[in-house]
Amino acid sequence: MRLTRAAEYAIRCVLYLAKMGPGRLASRKDIAEYAEIPPPFLAKIAQDLARAGLIEIRQGAKGGFVLLKDPKEITLLEVVETMIGEIYLNDCVARPSSCNALEACGVHRVWLQARNQLRETLRRATFDTLVRDRLCIRISNGRKENGADPKGLLANH
Repeated sequence: MRLTRAAEYAIRCVLYLAKMGPGRLASRKDIAEYAEIPPPFLAKIAQDLARAGLIEIRQGAKGGFVLLKDPKEITLLEVVETMIGEIYLNDCVARPSSCNALEACGVHRVWLQARNQLRETLRRATFDTLVRDRLCIRISNGRKENGADPKGLLANH
């Protein structure tokens, strides 16, 4: 299984917002720049995250995105499945009726176990923990790794 680009960008967006903290407004421009997300793609991702109740989109010149939930309550599984749907490794797990050998198939049990383990691993990974680790976006300890954060947007709050 490989994550879609939309899921990867959604993770980056939520990481950025989690680093800022819930309830804090982050501009689209800053998120796109720091998380390296193309602005048009960010707009689409934000709509999906907003529909899932993870962020609020604020319009206007001083608009942007606000994280609605505490990062302790947001799991990697929630963000990934918001973007790609429920994780399945193959058709016999996603649609058991598509498999004629389901009852006697040892491989099916392995796929099901692997899927459950993957989902559980992603469920245990919360964004409060993830922002304390080295991030997959260009910030570290609230600062851009390759330079200062002149607006102080990423300072620890």
